[in-house]
Amino acid sequence: MVRILVAEDEDRIASFVEKGLRAAGFTVSTAADGVTALAEAQSGAYELLILDVGLPGRDGFEILETLRGEGNPIAVIVLTARDSAGDTVRGLESGANDYMSKPFRFDELLARVRLRLKDSRPLDAGTVQARGLELDMKTRRIAVDGMMIDLSAREFALAEEFMRHPDQVLSREQLLSRVWGLDFDPGSNVVEVYIRYLRAKIGAERIETVRGMGYRLR
Repeated sequence: MVRILVAEDEDRIASFVEKGLRAAGFTVSTAADGVTALAEAQSGAYELLILDVGLPGRDGFEILETLRGEGNPIAVIVLTARDSAGDTVRGLESGANDYMSKPFRFDELLARVRLRLKDSRPLDAGTVQARGLELDMKTRRIAVDGMMIDLSAREFALAEEFMRHPDQVLSREQLLSRVWGLDFDPGSNVVEVYIRYLRAKIGAERIETVRGMGYRLR
């Protein structure tokens, strides 16, 4: 599961961002000062860092410059109350992948998080295999019992999510977030519709409904 570090010294903002990211299916840790934030980011345990500029202990720009100077590839979104052109330029020139000013809308932050994670994911030209299925990442087709089957873009993304997490129960909220990039809408049945489509192509018995929890590739 993707791990995100939120370096923010304002408890209210840190809690708000942490809760929202957890609801979107990410694993989240927080750091309230620059020294802790730098040490955590250097650990290699995180794929993305949301970095406040005005941290106590060590400035956010200093942290960013240190990480990039060490060749650390972690994706970084700089989050700050400062909105001057100079700060924006400094952040980007220091190696930030993106930049947001406070106040901000969480849905915009979430969209940027997903985009930066996608940008930082290495291209996979091979295959993903799980439970007798083989997903070809280049042709974007799936082999079921040796037979190649075409998938739509959403079917492919859904199959990939299941095959990268075999035996793990994935909730509707997680699938909406990871496959469709949507915040959870209790009235939407798009997940159920595409589960039905995918079952028709790979076999209904392969995707199990776990009542009250979600779905699992078995």
